[in-house]
Amino acid sequence: MNLRWLPNAICVGRILLVPPIAFALSTGRYELTLALFASAAVSDVVDGWLAKTFGWQSELGKALDPVADKLLLVTVFLTLAAIGLAPAWLAAAAVIRDVVIAGGATVYHRLFGRLDGGPSAISKLNTALQVSFVVVVIANAAWRGVPDGLVIALGAATFVTTVVSGLDYVLRYSRMALANRRARPHGAA
Repeated sequence: MNLRWLPNAICVGRILLVPPIAFALSTGRYELTLALFASAAVSDVVDGWLAKTFGWQSELGKALDPVADKLLLVTVFLTLAAIGLAPAWLAAAAVIRDVVIAGGATVYHRLFGRLDGGPSAISKLNTALQVSFVVVVIANAAWRGVPDGLVIALGAATFVTTVVSGLDYVLRYSRMALANRRARPHGAA
C-alpha cells in the first residue's frame, strides 16, 4: 500500500484545525484551545517525520507545510490580540514578517525561478519563541499563575527575533537576487 499522500493529508488536517482553534480561543475555551494547538503541533512533527523517514516528500508538501504553519500562527496571534491577551504590536510584527517573507519569496520566484533553501537558524528560533509565547499566554489565561516576567520576556524575545528574522530573509533574498542577476548574461531577462 502506497502512503505517500499521508504527510500531505496530515498537513491539510492541520490547516482544518485553524478555524476551531480560533473559535475556541475567541470564546474563552482556553484548555480546548491548548489541546487543539498541541494536536496541530504534533501533526506538524508527524507529517515532517513521515515525509523524511519514508521519502514521501512532495512539491505539494513543501508548499503546504509552511502555509499551514503560517496560517496557524498568524491566526492565533491575531485572535490573541483581538481578545486582548497579546499586544496588537506583537501580532502586527508577526503578520508583517510573514507577509514580507511570502512576498519576497513570490517576487524572487517570479523574477528568478525556484527559491531553494530552508529556514535560517534565527527563523527557527523565532518560530519556537512564537509557539512558546502562544502556549504560555493561553495557559496563563486558562489557569492563571504564569509569572508576568515570563510572559513579558517571551513577548520581548519573540518581537526581537521576529524583526531580526524578517530582516534576515530580506537580506538573504536580496543577496540571492543580486548573485542571480550577476550570473545572467547581459541582456537576458
